[in-house]
Amino acid sequence: MSEAEERSALEEHRLTAARLAKVEALRAAGVDPYPPVYEPNATSAGILEAHGDLADGEESGVEVVVAGRLVGMRHVGKLAFGVLQDGSGQIQLFAIAGGLGERFDQFTDLDLGDLIGVRGEVLRTKRGELSVRVDHFSLLAKALRPLPEKWHGLQDVEKRYRQRYLDLVVNPDSRRILVARSRTIGALRESFERRGFVEVETPVLQPIASGAMARPFETHHNALGMDMYLRIAVELYLKRLVIGGIDRVFEIAKTFRNEGVSPRHNPEFTMLESYQAYADYYDVMDMLEAVIGEVAEAVCGTTDLTYQERPMPLGGPWPRLDYVGAVAEATGVDWDLGMPVGDARKEATRLDIDVDDAWGVGKIVSEVFEEHVEPTLWEPTIVMDFPVEISPLARRHRDDPRKTERFEVIVAGRELANAFSELNDPVDQRERFEEQVAAKAAGDDEAHPMDEDFLRALEHGMPPTGGLGIGVDRLVMLLTDEASIRE
Repeated sequence: MSEAEERSALEEHRLTAARLAKVEALRAAGVDPYPPVYEPNATSAGILEAHGDLADGEESGVEVVVAGRLVGMRHVGKLAFGVLQDGSGQIQLFAIAGGLGERFDQFTDLDLGDLIGVRGEVLRTKRGELSVRVDHFSLLAKALRPLPEKWHGLQDVEKRYRQRYLDLVVNPDSRRILVARSRTIGALRESFERRGFVEVETPVLQPIASGAMARPFETHHNALGMDMYLRIAVELYLKRLVIGGIDRVFEIAKTFRNEGVSPRHNPEFTMLESYQAYADYYDVMDMLEAVIGEVAEAVCGTTDLTYQERPMPLGGPWPRLDYVGAVAEATGVDWDLGMPVGDARKEATRLDIDVDDAWGVGKIVSEVFEEHVEPTLWEPTIVMDFPVEISPLARRHRDDPRKTERFEVIVAGRELANAFSELNDPVDQRERFEEQVAAKAAGDDEAHPMDEDFLRALEHGMPPTGGLGIGVDRLVMLLTDEASIRE
């Protein structure tokens, strides 16, 4: 621990002891420092909206009851000014010694961080600040620990993430993101329900980590005596529902992948996955453009955003690029999925790509894409027709069997959405799974496992289907202009 950290810990201990003494004194005086209930009838935002037209020095004649956390306090003679923060914002509290009598000293003895309730008239001070005059107040919960220093806040970024409750108290931007995330999920749900999709929940604990190419978290089910996995995707469960006759289905799902942590990746994240019977990836492209536009309008009021100080137009139509063609254009190499794998390895090595001996041409091209194409795409771009080798659950392309009818939407250099014309040929699907099993045996930890139960379901027949996955956290990043997924 550094000298500054030790000093801060000692100071916090001293302040905590003083606050505990106040709690004991209150209880000795017959006052409960943690009463069970309080009934506010107004919010900070509501007061500002309803009384924003008061003139300087004017009283409203309206009494309100508000509750929240005391985050500011200053004294000016026989006046005291507090700042009350509730879930909607902040409002000034205006206390007069003559009005509160002996309780004025009790009011000024409150500590920052205390939760209080206040009853009083709404007015605007002579200095122009809309306020609630403190005619009566109640302590609702005594804060034993001090808040982070107002102007410096939480300097330790990791502490912000570990102690989100403090971050939300002192950082208005964190509260803004939280609300925007909630509105984003609500807007997504509304958009899909309006299109006739049924929302479902599928298992989080699964016997097979299927539906994506990723490394899972493993656990053990004691009662069943079997290893289980936190889901890496919900795809194969939702496809089972399509097989069962639920033609339009979606889930907003917490998903887990035991992989790296970065500003763009989190081991626990939220995905929206949807499946639409009798549709292909062209139908999904059109729907996705419309949905993202609707969500942007609902959350931000426009589709013409600014992200990290650069224009970010989310309204469609979005440009569409051929996957292999985009790699060829970016590298100046005439890539072809039918080229000898030795030639592909040489070209990749020349481009400083580390190549695994087990990779085929499709996998090599994907590595080149991630290094040389994906980071260059800023505005929403649909990159389509991925190699079969890296798309074990997508339908083969109707014009080129080496490719699949799969697309990704790349925004700000990262994947936002992934979609297929779904593979519904059970014989082809089994062959793809067998290839993935061989890849895993050769050392690919992210290869897809064999899933016999899904194959059994598929053998009963699945209609032509368009599937979609949207990274909800990354969408919120765009809509809130945040660079890190951890926000």
